[in-house]
Amino acid sequence: MTDLKQTLINIAKAIVDHPDDVNVLETEEDNKITLVLNVAECDMGMVIGKGGKIAKAIRTVMRAAASADGKEVSVVIR
Repeated sequence: MTDLKQTLINIAKAIVDHPDDVNVLETEEDNKITLVLNVAECDMGMVIGKGGKIAKAIRTVMRAAASADGKEVSVVIR
């Protein structure tokens, strides 16, 4: 079983300049998991990427990890 919260934390910490400010809140309802990623204000651009490409890639990786466990995941970046 994949720990989706820790997976998202590891991905985000690898991208940002201030890894200590990375925080993820997890809520689960039925088979749907919502992960809210909080990063430092100055790191927001790195996580979103030009045209949202990095954010889209993060969401794709997280969906793939969740599908291995038969769950659905959505990632909100704040």
